[in-house]
Amino acid sequence: MGILATSGSFTRYAVMEDLTGQLASELPERLAKFSFRDIDQTTDERSYGWVCLEDWLDSFWRTAPPEKAHYMTFSLRLDTRRIPPAVIKKHFLLAIKAEKEAMKETGKSFISKDRKEELKDQVMLKLRARFLPIPAVFDAVWNLRSNQVLLATTNSKIKTMFEEYFLLSFGLNLEQLTPYFMARRIVDQSRHAMLDDLEPSPFAAP
Repeated sequence: MGILATSGSFTRYAVMEDLTGQLASELPERLAKFSFRDIDQTTDERSYGWVCLEDWLDSFWRTAPPEKAHYMTFSLRLDTRRIPPAVIKKHFLLAIKAEKEAMKETGKSFISKDRKEELKDQVMLKLRARFLPIPAVFDAVWNLRSNQVLLATTNSKIKTMFEEYFLLSFGLNLEQLTPYFMARRIVDQSRHAMLDDLEPSPFAAP
């Protein structure tokens, strides 16, 4: 679900460090440096990086620039090869069977643990070459004035990936604006201890 959709689920972040003028001017260059790299013609299991928000097939922002007034817009694209476990098991058993057939000529029948691992790696490489990666895209909008970021997902794994890649790309940490952290930003520092002592209350019957 993207930013441009009629509805969606979002996570809001505050950027922990100040955005300097020099860094602001470098943002398009950094987006390009950490842009998505296609793995269709490789055997890589996973790839992720930034792409154009208006066209997730565009890793060069030819469709539209990321700057929109005082906003920086981009998307996190994640491509993953998902091979069903049953397919892996089948081809691994076939590889073991072929290995045992080949060993008959030498009079041996025992396959070591290391050799099994080697066969499994070979099977995975062959299967990855046959399975195309599945793409997923998560839009993000960075308000450069308020220094807050809106990410179009609430998936915990994607949020962690986004936070780590954001830090790697821009050298800036993100703090998720949960009710607790929003309250800490509003109240006086002398009341932070009171917030820490608060206990959650259920607002709906279990």
